[in-house]
Amino acid sequence: MSTSTLLSSQRSFWVPVLCGAVILTIGIGARQSFGIFQTPISADLGVGRELWSFGNALSMLIMGLFSPFVGNVADRFGTARTVAVGGILYVTGMLMMAAATEGVLLTLGNALTGIAMAAAGFGPIFGVITRQTPPAQRSMALGVATAGGSFGQFAVVPFVSVLQDRLGDWHATMLVLGLVSAIMVPLTLGLREIRAPKQAGAAPEQSSREALREAFGTPGFWLLTFGFFVCGFHVAFVGLHLPAYISDKAVGLQAFGVTLSPLALGGWAIGLVGLFNIAGSLLWAWLGGRHKRKDMLTLLYLLRGLVFVLFLALPLSAASVLAFAAALGFLWLGTVPLTSGLVGYLFGAKYMATLYGIVFLSHQVGSFLGGWGAGRLYDINGNYDLMWGVSIGLALVAALVNWPIREIPVARLAIQPAE
Repeated sequence: MSTSTLLSSQRSFWVPVLCGAVILTIGIGARQSFGIFQTPISADLGVGRELWSFGNALSMLIMGLFSPFVGNVADRFGTARTVAVGGILYVTGMLMMAAATEGVLLTLGNALTGIAMAAAGFGPIFGVITRQTPPAQRSMALGVATAGGSFGQFAVVPFVSVLQDRLGDWHATMLVLGLVSAIMVPLTLGLREIRAPKQAGAAPEQSSREALREAFGTPGFWLLTFGFFVCGFHVAFVGLHLPAYISDKAVGLQAFGVTLSPLALGGWAIGLVGLFNIAGSLLWAWLGGRHKRKDMLTLLYLLRGLVFVLFLALPLSAASVLAFAAALGFLWLGTVPLTSGLVGYLFGAKYMATLYGIVFLSHQVGSFLGGWGAGRLYDINGNYDLMWGVSIGLALVAALVNWPIREIPVARLAIQPAE
């Protein structure tokens, strides 16, 4: 048994998995609820939808830009401190937005949450989970952590939509959301690592620069990176604009004595995506442990494109909205354990957060274009028709670029002892 295995055995690997999952539950749940604020902020500030769309898109882009750097910090100096700082910045950004009465402070608050989520997001948390989890359990562990983020979407987004309906004041709703987010900070204690001491006579470890050179020289890394761009485009567009799309169409719900406004139905739809993605993340993680991950990514993107087509082809109703949300939920973040697992499989665990941060940057560039672009096109055209068409086309492109990836670890890993 290796030294690292002996050290990790002192504490169950499920501790960082579960703590990381709850942190993602809160962070992603709060982030995915921002679509609820689209129409209230637009009406209150007397602006179009582009302002809030741009602020959110900028946050996603900044999150991506900072992800490789904070990933490298977490890989080298420890994840717990990195995520704790991210949690503090996240709460600060939320409180800034809650206090905003004009676009500048609103945008600055969004930007700060972008930096925060880079530090307290998937990259650093997946890095610590990958290092502390036995190889045979990694795919499922990453799936559980991803499912945590999905549960947050299910639990937080409907809560925010109901709170906004009751309070009727987006400032107060954002304040409550910011205070709840403070729970992220103490949970970072569960992410502390026990690093194995360097053994005498051991071969020099790979440097971060060497890790980057190795990844950049691997064609599959770039194919995987572009595929993840499409995932970000889809998630930002649907997550930020589906509630507004449903509100535009005036599709509400009346059943069993319960009445939901179109905006509230949109919030519940996003929540339903999160609920079904709990099962979806675990399902795709399980499939990724038994089949080639690149093949599962190809299948997932094809199915996502099909779901978009069916949603647009069928008559729009509360039932079709909820069915769309449930189907999309199975495909929502299933890309995350597959993509992150493939990065770790191809290049090893040491610089997992750094390399995943670069792949995630592409995801967030897609998020920027999907979130801001939809708001921009809506203000120009008065509808989301073009965005739906682009989303379907990109799903097909993502399936095509994932298919030719060679799912074989780099030569460096083949000559090292097994983990």
